[in-house]
Amino acid sequence: MYDVIVIGGGHAGCEASLACARMGHKTLLITGNISNIADMPCNPSIGGSAKGIVVREIDALGGEMGINADRSHLQIKMLNSKKGPGVRSLRCQADKTIYPQNMLKALNNEKNLDLKEMLVKEIIVENNIIKGIKTENEEIINGKKVIITTGTYLNADILRGHNKHKGGPHGEKPSLYLSESMQKNGLKMRRLKTGTPPRVLKSTINYEECHEEKGDLTPLSFSNFYEPTYNINAQESCFLTYTNKKTHEIILNNLDKCALYSGLIVGIGPRYCPSVEDKVVKFRDKDRHQIFLEPERKGGDEIYVGGFSTTMPEELQEELIHSMDGLHNAKIVKYGYAIEYDAIDSTELKMTLETKKISGLYTAGQINGTSGYEEAAAQGLIAGINASLSLENKEPLILKRNEAYIGVLIDDLINKGITEPYRLLTSRAEFRLLLRHDNADIRLTEIGRKIGLINDEKYNIFQNKLKETEKLTKYLEETKIEYNKQNNEYLLSIGSTVLNGKIPAIELLKRPEIKIENIEYLLNQKFDPHASEQVEINTKYKGYIEKTKKEVEKMLNLEKKQIPSNIDYNKVRNIATEARQKLEQVRPLTIGQASRISGINPADITMLLVYLKKEYPNE
Repeated sequence: MYDVIVIGGGHAGCEASLACARMGHKTLLITGNISNIADMPCNPSIGGSAKGIVVREIDALGGEMGINADRSHLQIKMLNSKKGPGVRSLRCQADKTIYPQNMLKALNNEKNLDLKEMLVKEIIVENNIIKGIKTENEEIINGKKVIITTGTYLNADILRGHNKHKGGPHGEKPSLYLSESMQKNGLKMRRLKTGTPPRVLKSTINYEECHEEKGDLTPLSFSNFYEPTYNINAQESCFLTYTNKKTHEIILNNLDKCALYSGLIVGIGPRYCPSVEDKVVKFRDKDRHQIFLEPERKGGDEIYVGGFSTTMPEELQEELIHSMDGLHNAKIVKYGYAIEYDAIDSTELKMTLETKKISGLYTAGQINGTSGYEEAAAQGLIAGINASLSLENKEPLILKRNEAYIGVLIDDLINKGITEPYRLLTSRAEFRLLLRHDNADIRLTEIGRKIGLINDEKYNIFQNKLKETEKLTKYLEETKIEYNKQNNEYLLSIGSTVLNGKIPAIELLKRPEIKIENIEYLLNQKFDPHASEQVEINTKYKGYIEKTKKEVEKMLNLEKKQIPSNIDYNKVRNIATEARQKLEQVRPLTIGQASRISGINPADITMLLVYLKKEYPNE
């Protein structure tokens, strides 16, 4: 008997398994191929816009993805570094071989965790309570909690041109029966699609025709707790090329030959990661589209052609690749394809990621309708934490929209549902100025510590950052910049204005053109870099942060208004039929959650409040 059984060894499964094991619960990770643990069937990158902040949040809660990315990247950079702190995110190009190897080591080192190589055929459910699983060789394994993290393997089809066959990524055997078992137990499923581009040999690319994209020369890390240790000058370069008129003509003249436009595909693909056919058809006014050439492993010869996902037949993929600068003589070693798979309707889930219909059954990752490694890992971590907390009879962890991008992700999935693979964007977070890269640890480390995933070493590092930040803030408030010729000349040299008298350093830092390094120069001091970042952002954006916090208060007031679990929405008068149906489907816990459900308008919320006041006056 296991406390927790995790089905699937992708990014969600790894985080779920590690969380459960580290919280002291006997855990089984069962997957079709142990060699594919933490696999990266698409681009071997970690992070990106909003996603990089999610990785920092995973790390702050005690997850593994950030540390592993730091140990195995080929290149790392800060996106949007010239923009405000609310949209800055890390992105790295990971080594496709080393990243999975390191994750497998982490799994094998957990004493409470067993690994088993086998496909799962059924979930065992009695009286709407999960009891365990049955494997494809008919073995029954009992478990108190089960977390399904099967990614794109459920009843999966590979599509290219007019060809369609059963298969998972890399041609692996898909999970053919588990989806049926879930549906038999009352869970609503839907069909989704994603895709991947060709890979070409590095040695056959003419890089002189491409634009080089180097990693940042400032040390960076996803970890909130450990300093970077990589060789900045040894980072691998990525390169940029473009589609062109010839590329577009080939696509438009052969749409009937690609799986996407021939009617072969029925699943809905990701809006924010479209195939190259989709981009050319839907954006005909564009003369070209960016294509990124990114290495997959250190010393390897395979290059990922980012932005070029396609379902064209192989011979046309050759033509298309050869039509672009730098790739005229490129040799394709792996052709692009689409993959269709079953996913659960995310409105079937509670905010804990436990299914509403089956107690003790959780789902996480692409099976919930998301699209990326980072979103998957975040869900796996939360599902693992909540399964463990449930075993311990403790309150679940539900992150709010003002606490984490992870909270935004899960809230969107449950309340809005999905019709296409979901991707996190900074624009989805209304409080993104609070959900920054730099303060993920400040927001979430105490939570990670409380649930038992942040050890003493990490917690001491975190506490030291808080102390240094407080100390520096106080120092800059009390220390004044002298009014003298030398200081004024320096201020003029950096585009600022002169001083007319002594001024507290913290006041000078409020000037838009003044950075913390300018204060260091004027005071002839060198500050702790992590504390400096916090102080500078908190000082410059103080007004905006306070305004955002007032908006958060309004949201939290709505969250305090509970909705009784036994409410009959058919008795609520004067609300729209769509609103009634959505409320019944989602069964929100609070008025705040109800207000974010797609299809619910302010008038519906007003009538719901009137009903609650009348029927539940003491709630």
